[in-house]
Amino acid sequence: MAKQKNGDEKNPKKQQLETYTEESTGQFLTTNQGVKVNDDQNTLKAGERGPSLLEDFIMREKITHFDHERIPERIVHARGSAAHGVFKVYDNKLSKYTRAGFLTNSSLETPVFVRFSTVAGSRGSTDLARDVRGFAVKFYTDEGNFDLVGNNMPVFFIQDAIKFPDLVHAVKPEPHNEMPQAASAHDTFWDFISLMPESAHMIMWLMSDRAIPRSYRMMEGFGVHTFRLVNAKGVPTFVKFHWKPLLGVHSVAWDEAQKISGKDPDFHRRDLWDAIEKGHFPEYELGVQLVSEEDEHKFEFDLLDPTKIIPEELVPVQRIGKMTLNRNPDNFFAETEQVAFHPGHVVPGIDFTNDPLLQGRLFSYTDTQLIRLGGPNFHEIPVNRTVAPMHNNQRDGFMRQEINRGRTSYQPNSLGGGCPFQAKMVEGGYNSFAERVDAHKVRARSKSFFDHFSQATLFYNSQSQAEKAHLEDALSFELGKVETVEVRQRMVGILTQIDVGLATRVADALGLQVPARPEHPINHSIPADGNPQDFQPVKVKSSVTISAALSMANTPKDTIKSRKVAILAADGVKAANVEAMQNALLAAGAVGEVIAPKLGTVEGDSGKELPVKNSFLTAASVLYDAVYLPGGTAALAGNGDALHFLNEAYRHCKPIAFDADAIDVQRSTYFGEGETPGVFTGDVIGKLAEKFIEGMKQHRFWEREKMGKVPA
Repeated sequence: MAKQKNGDEKNPKKQQLETYTEESTGQFLTTNQGVKVNDDQNTLKAGERGPSLLEDFIMREKITHFDHERIPERIVHARGSAAHGVFKVYDNKLSKYTRAGFLTNSSLETPVFVRFSTVAGSRGSTDLARDVRGFAVKFYTDEGNFDLVGNNMPVFFIQDAIKFPDLVHAVKPEPHNEMPQAASAHDTFWDFISLMPESAHMIMWLMSDRAIPRSYRMMEGFGVHTFRLVNAKGVPTFVKFHWKPLLGVHSVAWDEAQKISGKDPDFHRRDLWDAIEKGHFPEYELGVQLVSEEDEHKFEFDLLDPTKIIPEELVPVQRIGKMTLNRNPDNFFAETEQVAFHPGHVVPGIDFTNDPLLQGRLFSYTDTQLIRLGGPNFHEIPVNRTVAPMHNNQRDGFMRQEINRGRTSYQPNSLGGGCPFQAKMVEGGYNSFAERVDAHKVRARSKSFFDHFSQATLFYNSQSQAEKAHLEDALSFELGKVETVEVRQRMVGILTQIDVGLATRVADALGLQVPARPEHPINHSIPADGNPQDFQPVKVKSSVTISAALSMANTPKDTIKSRKVAILAADGVKAANVEAMQNALLAAGAVGEVIAPKLGTVEGDSGKELPVKNSFLTAASVLYDAVYLPGGTAALAGNGDALHFLNEAYRHCKPIAFDADAIDVQRSTYFGEGETPGVFTGDVIGKLAEKFIEGMKQHRFWEREKMGKVPA
C-alpha cells in the first residue's frame, strides 16, 4: 500500500483507528467473547446424524452475527467509495473571517475521511449512472469534527427540505415495478420535475457532462449551501465552499458510460482505489467565496436559495488550502459504510444560515443515522469518532462503548465538582451567531426565490458547443424514455423558459411541437390563508450572461498523471517502440498497458517477450483514456476485436497514436487515415510520444463528433 508522504505517525486519526484495528495473522480463532474455538466446521449435534443442539453457543453467535451483518443502506448516496487523507491550509489569512483553527493555522495538518457516491441508485448499482455525485468530507479537527457534506454540483433540485422526500420518491425506481435502477429516465421523475420549475437550474447540471465524470479524482465538489464564517470578534461572513481537483474536471461520453457500466460497474471505485495504491494521491484545493453581511442583498438572486450559484465573475473563488487523499480504508464496512456525515457537525468559527434546505438537513441527517447505525451512539464507531476529547452527560443507549466513571450525569451538579465544565468562547466553546429574527410564523416561500430560469440559462449559455450538444442529447434520451406524452410536453415548455433553441431541438427529437408558453399548474409559495394560487415564476435579467467556470472546456489541461493507455500488440510488434512509449508515458505520470489477442506474452520483432496485461476478451477501450498502436502489428488489421477497440476509442473522441508502419491497421478502421483531430501518426517514436502526450492532456477531441459517429 502506498504510504503517506509525511508518515502515519503524525496523523492522530490514524493512531486512533489503530486502537480498533484487528490483525488475525498468527492468532487463534475465538468467539466474540474471546473463547478459543476448537471446531469451526461442525455444529454441535446429538450424534453425528442427529439434530443440532440449541446450546451450541458458537454456532448461534456466528449465525446471529451473519444475519445482522447488513445494516439498512442509505436511502440516497447508497453507492459509495471513500479514502483517508489530510488537509492543510496555506496560510492564516482566513483568520480575519473565522476562528476555526484548521482554516487559519498553516502548521496544522488535519486528518480527513472523504466519501464519494452516487445519489439515486442502490449499493449494487453502477458507478457510471447519469447522476449527481456526493462529495462528503469529514475533517477530524482538534476542535471537533467538521463535516462538509456536498455534491459535485453547486446547486440542488429544490429550495425547501419539505420537498426532499418527494424528490427522492420521484427519482427512485417506480414503486409498481421497481424499475429503473439508478436512472432518472422515467415518468415519475420527469413528472415531478416538470411541475417544479425551481429544478430548472439543477436539471441543466444533471443533464450535462458533469453527471458522468471520468473519475472521482476529476470532479469538483461544492458545499451547495451558503454558510457563515464567524471570527473571534463574532463578526460573520457568508461563505460558499468549493473543491477544485488538481487533475482538472473531465467527463466520459454517454455511450461510453453505458458500456463501462457493463464492462466494469466498479469503474470509479476501482479508479480511486488503484490511484491511491499506486501513489497517485488525489488532490483538491479548497476554495471559498466570501460575501460580507452588508452585501447580502446586492445580488440578483438570494444567497439563501440553494438552487443558485454565485457566479465566479461576481465573487472569485479564493483557494485557501489543499486536501490530499493518501490511504485506502482497511475495511469497507467499518469505514466507508459506517461513516456518518451530518451538515450540523460544525466547529467554532463555522455557522449556518436560514437556507430552508440546509435547515431541514440539520434535522434529517441525525434522524437517518439513528435508524441506519442502530441508535444514538453512532458517533462512537471508530471512523466517526472525533480526535478531540469527548466529555458530556449523555449515557447508555444501543451499542454504548464509553465507560463513564462517576456518579453525576447531569448539569449543574456539585457532587461531581461541576464537571464537565462549560467552555467560554476564549476557551474554545462554540457560540452560535446571534442573528436577529423577528417574523411571523408562515408556510411560504420568499419572493426572492422566485427566479427559476435565469441561472439555468446562464449555465446553458456558458457551455461549449460540444457540451451543449451532449446536454441536448441527454434531455432527448431521458425524456424519450418517458411514456406519458403530457409529461414530455410540459417539460419542453419548461425548456422554452431556459432557451428556445434548446427546447426546439429537444422537441424535434421527441416528435413534439414547442408550446407558445409553459403552464405551471402548481404554486411555489402557498400564502398564509392556505389556498394555492397559480403564479408565473419570474426571470431576472442577469449581469453575468456567460461564466467560464461553468464549462469543463476551461478546466486545466496540463497533465496526464494517472491516465491509462492501451497499447495494442501482437507477435512481431516493435518491442523497442512499445517500451519507449511506456517509458515516455511513465515519465509523464501515466501508464501504458499491453493488450493482445491472448494473455501471457507477445513476441517482439527482436525476439523479446513483452508481458500482456489484458486480452481483447478481458479489456475494453472504455476502460482506457487513450490508445497506441505500434508498428509490427499488421496482423491486427484482420482482428475484429482490435478494430472494434480502435473504432470505439475514436467514437468516444479519445487520443489515438499510430506508428507510421501501422498504416494497414489504421486503414482498416472506419475512420481510416488522414488528418483527424486527436489521431497522431509518426515514424520517430520520441516525437510521436511527445505529440501523443500533449494530445492526452486535452482529454477528449469532441470536435470529432461533428464528423459523424463511426460504428462501434
